[in-house]
Amino acid sequence: MIPTRFAHIVFGLILSGLMSCFVSGLSTFRTIGLVDHFLLEWMGNWLASWALAFPTVLVIAPITRRMVARLVKQA
Repeated sequence: MIPTRFAHIVFGLILSGLMSCFVSGLSTFRTIGLVDHFLLEWMGNWLASWALAFPTVLVIAPITRRMVARLVKQA
């Protein structure tokens, strides 16, 4: 198992992977349609998107947590 101290990195990896997969799939479909090479194009776009999304999530997540903490009422 992965140590708990790496939970934020694993979370970012999974979140960025899933989000970039869905967004790149939709944008690829809207750009080229459902053609024969769609899956190949999608996977190429997904890898490029994930390469950008993962470090972005790691940088933006702490900022977002602070923003949310200011916006919500503490119990």
